[in-house]
Amino acid sequence: MKVMKDYKLMAVGQIVADCFDYAKVFNKYGIDFCCNGDVSLADACGKMGIDADCLLEELKQIKSEQSLTLDFKSWPIDLLVDYILKFHHRNIRYQGPQILQLLDRVCEAHAGKHPELYEVRELFQESWIDLNNHLTKEEMVLFPYIYDLFDAVAQHRPIPAFHCGSVSSPISVMMSEHDAEGERFRRISGLTHGYLVPGDACSSYRLLLEMLRTFEDNLHHHIHLENNIVFPKAIELQENCE
Repeated sequence: MKVMKDYKLMAVGQIVADCFDYAKVFNKYGIDFCCNGDVSLADACGKMGIDADCLLEELKQIKSEQSLTLDFKSWPIDLLVDYILKFHHRNIRYQGPQILQLLDRVCEAHAGKHPELYEVRELFQESWIDLNNHLTKEEMVLFPYIYDLFDAVAQHRPIPAFHCGSVSSPISVMMSEHDAEGERFRRISGLTHGYLVPGDACSSYRLLLEMLRTFEDNLHHHIHLENNIVFPKAIELQENCE
């Protein structure tokens, strides 16, 4: 078992990068480790009125119970990008239309008593459109250059020219779009009271809330992997080659 680091002054995103199981604790206390992952643990706890030492004890408990967790931080950057493309991008494109269809049915049946569903549908539809554009930009611009960077370093070749200049330029755009999605899903979660199932919910309504919760959880993981692991690795690769 790895020795636990002194996390109090570390950024919350880097703490979760060490062990994604820690995300359970941060989610429990409403600490954003993906879009606002550069905030220190001490500052994040102070903002939320949480005793940092108590939170650290919960992290230690997870570490002691931990069995096999994928150590994404140790993966080479090309493998990380492969994983994001084949797991996260595919799932978003597969699940998005299913959720939209279910939202239409549930709105038709339940929005009379739960009018907030109309706003949930509007927000998710906006998210689906923006995420599709976001994924395409990653697939067509940023990720191909990251692959080129990795290959150049592995084969001891000069780094290739990039029409965006520095890799930091598209990364800053992607992170800004991540922030927008994080805020949108905070609104969806708030409208549904944390995906709480109402007493009059039918099976479709229950399924919808579970699918929305899972979609948000996966989106947080996706954003975390990019913001806190892939993007810093890409910037470091380019800087070390210049």
